[in-house]
Amino acid sequence: MPGTPPTFADRWADTAAALPGTTFLVWEAPDGSVTRWTYGAFDDLVARVAGGLRERGVVRGSRVGVALPNCPAYVALWLALARLGAAMVCSDPSARAPEFAEQLRRTGARLGFCGPEQYTEYRRGASAAGATAYEVPLTDVELSTLTGEQRVRESETVADDVLGLMFTSGTTAAPKCVMVTQANYVFAGEVMAAASALRTTDRQLVVLPLFHANAQYYSFAPAITRGASVALMPRFSASGLLAQAARHRATHLSLFAAPIRMVLARGATPVSGLCVTHCWYAQNVTDEQYERFAALIGCRPRQLYGMTETVPAVLTNGAVGPQPRSMGVPTLGCRVTVRDPGSGRTAGTGEEGEVFVGGEPGRTLFAGYLDDPVTTAASFPFGDGWFATGDRARVDARGRFFFAGRRGDVLKVSGENVSLVEVEAVLADHPGVLEAAVVGEPDPVRDEVPVAYVVAVPDCAPDALDDLAAWCARRLAKSKRPVRFERVPELPRTSVGKIRKFRLTEGGRP
Repeated sequence: MPGTPPTFADRWADTAAALPGTTFLVWEAPDGSVTRWTYGAFDDLVARVAGGLRERGVVRGSRVGVALPNCPAYVALWLALARLGAAMVCSDPSARAPEFAEQLRRTGARLGFCGPEQYTEYRRGASAAGATAYEVPLTDVELSTLTGEQRVRESETVADDVLGLMFTSGTTAAPKCVMVTQANYVFAGEVMAAASALRTTDRQLVVLPLFHANAQYYSFAPAITRGASVALMPRFSASGLLAQAARHRATHLSLFAAPIRMVLARGATPVSGLCVTHCWYAQNVTDEQYERFAALIGCRPRQLYGMTETVPAVLTNGAVGPQPRSMGVPTLGCRVTVRDPGSGRTAGTGEEGEVFVGGEPGRTLFAGYLDDPVTTAASFPFGDGWFATGDRARVDARGRFFFAGRRGDVLKVSGENVSLVEVEAVLADHPGVLEAAVVGEPDPVRDEVPVAYVVAVPDCAPDALDDLAAWCARRLAKSKRPVRFERVPELPRTSVGKIRKFRLTEGGRP
């Protein structure tokens, strides 16, 4: 029908048909062996995997669990499910049986796939949820455990069909299940390909986990949109990242701040043969860390901002003169503003407020939270199509957005508002601090007080952090100074590097 939006299955099929001989996927296995597929060869694999799924009873509307580490099977399952009009339930492969059971139960998945290392836990979780677990050998590049006798080459889906069911990372609360449609993936690919000036001759290096939105939205979807290639690594390696980028002639990277700090902490030195021209990163690094990493990779990294719910990165720094501490400006094709969360009034220049993203659910924004209309409605508090992110920011006179913390990242200390992000930035500038997280602690006199958890730079002197109190006293008002500094070997994180602050407040440790 004229005007019908394309599906992600359509986008894949069109690219595979137009560029059958162009390299699509380069897979470096854990043992160092490398396998390559062209778009045409991988499309044939997708057709056979779709046939295998159909033989297992997968039809349009089915939900299928995927708890695999990075591997070609993950990519093939994703594209095969897109072709069948089914949805993948994206699970962190490091989860435990109760988590797997809850996710499979909540989504109604009747079958799921995992790797050998996850099989025992995943099978227990699947059994509890009434689902069947299948083990996928990661050394099998033919994907013989997934393929069927028949090939499914025709798409059986529409743009509004749900393709991804992704659980939010749960850094501050219980995870919600985000519904991502076929149209959402198309939009992500178009926006991110344009924002990064991606070309057919470019190559994305993917080291972040595939179950997370970053790798799907910012790397694979734009590569498929432009007919570019992807070099897929089994996992992130701080010591191996630069060599991997050089070895596979990668031009585009996408990272978080934490992996960048890990690379720098390993004392990385320049690697010959790098041809990186573009690097996205999320979350702040210090100016010194930024300059060191930029010198290592040979280009100026560009900070961005996005969520699973916003689909593409709705804020991005420009290619010319990126501002290291800014999340950027609204990405072409995206609508972003800062509002007072109570009244909905647009914040003035320099005034802090909540980040709101405008769009159409199921097309340019997520389709909603699975089976949770109340939470979905609450995330659009003014009923005008603007999604409340829960993140705070301010906008300067040039329209650049600066992160000011999550909704819960502001303490009331003796009636004074204290931004935890500001305190963390001051701590991060200390020469002995690799990274820091600040949380609130109840206080009988001042209501709340900040407490800092700090990770020292590698091989620093034992007393390198002894002057933190004096450091903060010279830079912060009294209400903002941490009352205690806890030195920890590392901060508790999600699998993609986000700090799980609630683990600190609950007394958890890495």
